[in-house]
Amino acid sequence: MNRLNRTMLGRLRRRFDTWWQGRHRPAEQWRLSQRNIYIVPTRAGLFFGMTLMVLLIASINYQLNLGYALTFLLAGSALASMHMTHNSLRGLTLHARPPAPVFAGDRATLEVVVTNPGAARHGLGFGVQMPGGPAQLAFAQIGAAGQSPVAIGVLAEKRGLQSLPLLKIETRFPFGLFRAWSLWRPAGQLCVYPRAEHPAAALPATAAVAGGPMPARGAQGGEFDGLRPWRRGDTLRQVAWKKVARSGELISREGHESARHELWLDWAATRQPDTEARLSRLAAWVLLAERQGLAYGLRLPGLELPPSSGAPHRHAALSALAAWR
Repeated sequence: MNRLNRTMLGRLRRRFDTWWQGRHRPAEQWRLSQRNIYIVPTRAGLFFGMTLMVLLIASINYQLNLGYALTFLLAGSALASMHMTHNSLRGLTLHARPPAPVFAGDRATLEVVVTNPGAARHGLGFGVQMPGGPAQLAFAQIGAAGQSPVAIGVLAEKRGLQSLPLLKIETRFPFGLFRAWSLWRPAGQLCVYPRAEHPAAALPATAAVAGGPMPARGAQGGEFDGLRPWRRGDTLRQVAWKKVARSGELISREGHESARHELWLDWAATRQPDTEARLSRLAAWVLLAERQGLAYGLRLPGLELPPSSGAPHRHAALSALAAWR
C-alpha cells in the first residue's frame, strides 16, 4: 500500500511540475526581481526556527534575560540572512547565447550570460529544471559590475529542433537557512543532429555526370598540367596547392575524364529497416564524405541538396536530417 501511495504521489508531482513549467513562456532575457524570485526556509532553517522557539520558551519559563538576548540576536541574524539570500539574486539579468548543434545522445552546452549591476554575488547555482526531479546545479561566482558567462550542460536525447529547457538559478548564501530561486525558459532552439551510425558503412558509389571537364595535356610523371579557377564542387585533391601558395587564389587541376563523378547520399541507398536507422546512416555518410574531402549531395523524400562540401554544406545536410519528418 505504501508503494502504491508513493507511486501516486510521484505521478501527481510530475503532473504538477509539468503544469507549472508550462506556465513559463520563453523569453529572450530574464531580469530577476521581487515578482519572479521565490524564497522558503531550508531544512536547516526549519530546525533553526524550532531551536529559537525552544530558547524563547525556556527564557520565558526561567526569566533568563541573557536567554532573551541570545534568542532575539539569533532571530535578527536569521532575518538578515533571509534578506541577503534574496538580494543575492535580485537585480541580475540573464541572457542565453545560441547553442551549437550537437548529435543525439551528446551533451550540449548552453552559455548563459549573467549581467550584474551591483556587488559580487556568491554561491549561485545554475541548472536545468526537469519535471518531477531536482535540478543538477553547477555553482558559480558572479563578478561585480559586469558580465559573467556560465556554461550549463543540456542532454540532447532526441534529434530535431528542440526548445531550450527550463533553467533554474538558486542560492542559499550566506548561511543556508533560506533557499531562493527563479525559473526561466530561454527563447531559442537547439538543433540536434541524428546520432551517426558507428562504424559507418561504406559510401555509395559515385555516378558519372555528363558535362565534366575536358581532357587536359598530361605532364611528365602523371601530373596534370591543365589549370583553371576553383569551382564549387571541386574536391581537395583537384586543388593545385603549390599554385595556391604562390598566388593566394584557389586553382584546380583539370581532369582527364570527359565526365565528372558526383556522390549522392540517397535515402533509398541506405537499405535500413526504419526511419531513424536511415537517418543515422546518412549522418555517418555526411561525416565520412567530409573527412575524405568529397563533394556530395543529399537526397531525401521531397528534399534535395546539390553536391558541395565544407562546413556550411555539412551543417545544411545534418540540419535537414535533424528536421526531417
